[in-house]
Amino acid sequence: MARNQAVPGPVGPDQVGPDQVNRTQVGSDQVSRDQVGRDQIGPELADLVSRLRRAMRRAARAADPALGLSVAQLELLSCITEHPGIRPSQLARMLRLAPSSVATLLGGLQSAGYVTRTPGDDGDRRTVSLDLSEAGAAAVTRWHRVNEDIIQAALATLPPRDQATLRDAAPALRDLTTSIDAQAD
Repeated sequence: MARNQAVPGPVGPDQVGPDQVNRTQVGSDQVSRDQVGRDQIGPELADLVSRLRRAMRRAARAADPALGLSVAQLELLSCITEHPGIRPSQLARMLRLAPSSVATLLGGLQSAGYVTRTPGDDGDRRTVSLDLSEAGAAAVTRWHRVNEDIIQAALATLPPRDQATLRDAAPALRDLTTSIDAQAD
């Protein structure tokens, strides 16, 4: 064992472990067990979300290789679904992408027949509103259906207790998503 390394020992009567009380003294600061739990879940949750997204992308491509759109294209289409009539500059801000990247994505999606551009209402010919064509709406619906099918198949392999835990966690995950979205605004 390295020198100066603390050796864990039994907890004495005047000492407490983090699992034994709601508050633990750390230096001059009081830290609640909830805060310790938050600090511990953050990195793990971030890793799990990244791994889940990667697994979902891989599974979706395996389940429906004919869709042929990139995740960036599908996310852009989904954003237009959520905000019909959005302008390209608003879309770039919302997705935190460079306007030139959005223009490139939109150009390809418009050429493929997924997006329609309508001149803006303000009389300025340079402004346009974006909407999905029938093909674009169908692509988003198909992508969502593939993702739902993947989740349903995966959930079916889990024990009922884990299914219930995930169902109960859904509102908290929705709130977490809203909080993270607010950080980007």
